[in-house]
Amino acid sequence: MLIATTPYIAGWRVQETRGHVFGLVVRSRGLGGNIMAGLRSIGGGEIHEYTSLLEDTRRQAIDRMVQNATMLGANAILSMRFDSTELANTMSEIVAYGTAVVVVQDPNAPQPLE
Repeated sequence: MLIATTPYIAGWRVQETRGHVFGLVVRSRGLGGNIMAGLRSIGGGEIHEYTSLLEDTRRQAIDRMVQNATMLGANAILSMRFDSTELANTMSEIVAYGTAVVVVQDPNAPQPLE
């Protein structure tokens, strides 16, 4: 599945638009993770427990979005974005969304120099 944050993919032409797709994940860090993150925040710097949680959550949101696009018969997602929200001060919601399309290679597109 091709995924782009732009409304086009160089060398490809949109043949058909299949619709809006998204992947949604809501996660909460466990008590142990919250305690460790709280202790790390005292000293400042990156909170690795939360960074890891959000990276994993974004990957899962993308996977769910791709599953939805595949069910629509798409082979690409254009204008992909992430959105996030905090829920009840204990959970994070991450959504990946974009437009599911069918793309074909464009023979008239400029070819890269070799």
